[in-house]
Amino acid sequence: MPCIKVKDLRKSYGSLRAVDGISFEVRPGEIYGLLGPNGAGKTTTIEMLVGLRTRDSGTVDVLGHDPQVSPEKVKMEVGVQLQSPAVFPRLTVLELVNLFATFYRDPLPVDDVIEMVGLTEKRNVQSRKLSGGQMHRLAIALAIVSNGRVIFLDEPTTGLDPQARRNLWEVILELKKSGKAVFLTTHYMDEAERLCDWVAIVDQGRIIAEGHPQSLIDEHFKERALEFEQPAYINDKRLEKLSGVNKVITNGEMVTLYTETVSQTIADLFELAKETGHPANDIAVRRSTLEDLFLKLTGRRIRE
Repeated sequence: MPCIKVKDLRKSYGSLRAVDGISFEVRPGEIYGLLGPNGAGKTTTIEMLVGLRTRDSGTVDVLGHDPQVSPEKVKMEVGVQLQSPAVFPRLTVLELVNLFATFYRDPLPVDDVIEMVGLTEKRNVQSRKLSGGQMHRLAIALAIVSNGRVIFLDEPTTGLDPQARRNLWEVILELKKSGKAVFLTTHYMDEAERLCDWVAIVDQGRIIAEGHPQSLIDEHFKERALEFEQPAYINDKRLEKLSGVNKVITNGEMVTLYTETVSQTIADLFELAKETGHPANDIAVRRSTLEDLFLKLTGRRIRE
């Protein structure tokens, strides 16, 4: 049975529709990703799911409770990491995680949680002296220590270095293995492909695609992406006539061709470059990704 059920959820601020009628379900032992650019409504959605913000309309059920009616019952059963947590600046990492552990019936061991997020060496440092990335990891520790049945993570790896990011991915996967549902928001599409069992891509408050990451990609792309830099080819219709090319997308000086016959497309591109005198610089071939899917559905990149 789903541990989160959302139907036709809406939230507006004046004329701005931050969340515009989204519906989804999340099950135990599943990592569910809400993907989209900044301003897509991801944080507003999490805040409504955990009872921090009231909704305009729609229904929400988290572990059998409506967070707007019984927020205290929801908060006892979930862990929440927000992007900008407010904590006591003069308490140390250890003191803060200990404090949050007292809020829950069956918290995880504090030392284990601090080690999981890579803050063992900072355990006796006051939170006000932490770097931005360390503060972000502390916020995740405060969510994990709850031992909640659902863990909400809002942009969990923003500001982390590549190694810390990969380490946190392993922590999130361990949460899944323990049977917890993880609801995370991100604008890193590679992160979603690596972690998520199910994703919903949101744009301007609406879900524009939903499904298993690879299934979504396979549904929309049978081709490879061929990328190169050459501003002279921006809006050049001749690219659409190259062998195997199904779609052409430009972004700044970057050109992306989606083709089913990579080698022939490259050969034709070289011929075009010889004809025009404009070489295609730094050609790269890769498989299609969720980033490509967002670009195809919206006409822009997720971090524009």
